Amino acid sequence: NFTNCTTVIPFQANVLSEMRKWKLSLIEHHKLQMRQEKEKHDARVKQLSNELENLKKLLRTYEISTGRKEEVAITNLTQALERQKERIGLMRKFTVWRIQCAKAKQEEYVKKIADRQFRTALMKKVWAAWRSLSEEKRKQKVAKACQLRAEDVCIQLTNDYEAKIAELTATLEQTKAEILRLHSEREQYEDTMKKAFMRGVCALNMEAMTIFQGK
Repeated sequence: NFTNCTTVIPFQANVLSEMRKWKLSLIEHHKLQMRQEKEKHDARVKQLSNELENLKKLLRTYEISTGRKEEVAITNLTQALERQKERIGLMRKFTVWRIQCAKAKQEEYVKKIADRQFRTALMKKVWAAWRSLSEEKRKQKVAKACQLRAEDVCIQLTNDYEAKIAELTATLEQTKAEILRLHSEREQYEDTMKKAFMRGVCALNMEAMTIFQGK
């Protein structure tokens, strides 16, 4: 019995020593796994942070580009409208000048006709009276024809300018609609980035939960 006891005690000591070694080995392995998981977690967080920074930079670049496009479009349309207004003003002045020139020529013509009629009346009163009546009717026809022509020209110019203004107004409305669409796309883009970031955060939370549950 004593021999058996002396044999069992070293065996138990060896078993306990192996168990301690195995326990230490498990602890070291667990620490190594925890260290590796922590490194993976840190790397993942760093990667997500870099992605978030890149997305922020892209968003800032997109906002700057959109703002510049809006400013350029509004500036161009404003300049085009100003130039068109200047052209319309010049054309109106030119039309008024042409009408005044036509009236001056008409007045000069009327004066010449009056002088001619006066000389004719001196030579022959009866014939001058009939001629004066005829010339008066002809002058009225000429004056009416000139007036109608001038009114037609003014109406045509006014219609052309109004059509051009309507076209520029439609272009401005389309540009405003494009700007609103770009704002909507930017909001959708921001919402998508927020959702992507939240998915990344949820994934990190699930991964951390899995690690703690495993521990």
